[in-house]
Amino acid sequence: MGIFSRLFGRRNLPEDSPAFRRGMAAKLDGRRLRYVSERVPNPETGKIEDVVIGKDGVIYVKNDELSVICGIKTLFRAFVPELAASELLSLDGAVLTGFDLESGRARTVVAFYVYYRK
Repeated sequence: MGIFSRLFGRRNLPEDSPAFRRGMAAKLDGRRLRYVSERVPNPETGKIEDVVIGKDGVIYVKNDELSVICGIKTLFRAFVPELAASELLSLDGAVLTGFDLESGRARTVVAFYVYYRK
């Protein structure tokens, strides 16, 4: 464990561990969202593109399920132990990858946070 980890009380956990996934879900819980996009392949070019699927939402965690809700519609819902979540390097949002309980397939969505200036 490094000196900064000791000073700030952080543990270096593997990203695929349940403890890391629950910690990341707890960090994302209650975050207000500016918009949510989904990464989908373009059938013409074969490249991956981001398509906006919702605006003005929130990330909500309850009973080991993470939900991304915009308005009255649930856009993405997955079990926390099966969810791969990581924040963007800019810390402006998070990438969520997992089996979506709403659509019944594996999905990757990017949730961009509402920016508050202090």
